[in-house]
Amino acid sequence: MLSEAKREFIKFMMDSDVLKFGEFMTKSGRLSPYFVNTGNYKTGAQIAKLGGFYAQCIQSSCGDNFDAMFGPAYKGIALAVAVASALACDFNIDKPYFFNRKEAKDHGEGGNLVGYQPANGDRVIIVEDVITAGTALRETLPILKASADVTVKDMFISVNRCEVGKDKTRTVVQEVKEEFDIDVHAIITVEDIYDFLSETGEYGQILTKMRQYMDRYCMLSQ
Repeated sequence: MLSEAKREFIKFMMDSDVLKFGEFMTKSGRLSPYFVNTGNYKTGAQIAKLGGFYAQCIQSSCGDNFDAMFGPAYKGIALAVAVASALACDFNIDKPYFFNRKEAKDHGEGGNLVGYQPANGDRVIIVEDVITAGTALRETLPILKASADVTVKDMFISVNRCEVGKDKTRTVVQEVKEEFDIDVHAIITVEDIYDFLSETGEYGQILTKMRQYMDRYCMLSQ
């Protein structure tokens, strides 16, 4: 059963034109009937509200048991800033954030990290938009490990698509847990989106396509 907080988040994504329906090719090469693009958040109010949703998820999942948060370029940059601000303002959890450049800077301070410079022993959390095939995470971890001897135990995303991974017997989230020992925390799942649309009674054709996609590519809890 959907919580009111999940309903609010799904409606927020739809109102912000971030959760879209149609036909979209994902990184995994699958033709999806829905797509989540956090790059469509455009206003201060939107990004502040988004940061609040992530901050609530982080606070309830691990509290202040981390040293810094990392937002992978490019979409993770705005997320890291918004989440750090919301954690400080809403929960009095004041933690540093940092993000990477796509290309290393060869002048000034140099390097490819901006913001906090991680230290050996730091526990770092990652904030991202979604996880589909795990490709972005596999690109991100070497960047973090090259910066210092850090530990990454938690990753926070908007939507868990619940899609199967490489061997088709586990979801990508389960693969991430087994391969990297990272817990992926999502504000909502694809099942939540499906249930929300079902409640409205206005998305018959989209629901049919989502059900077909979920039956083919997803491992669901129900």
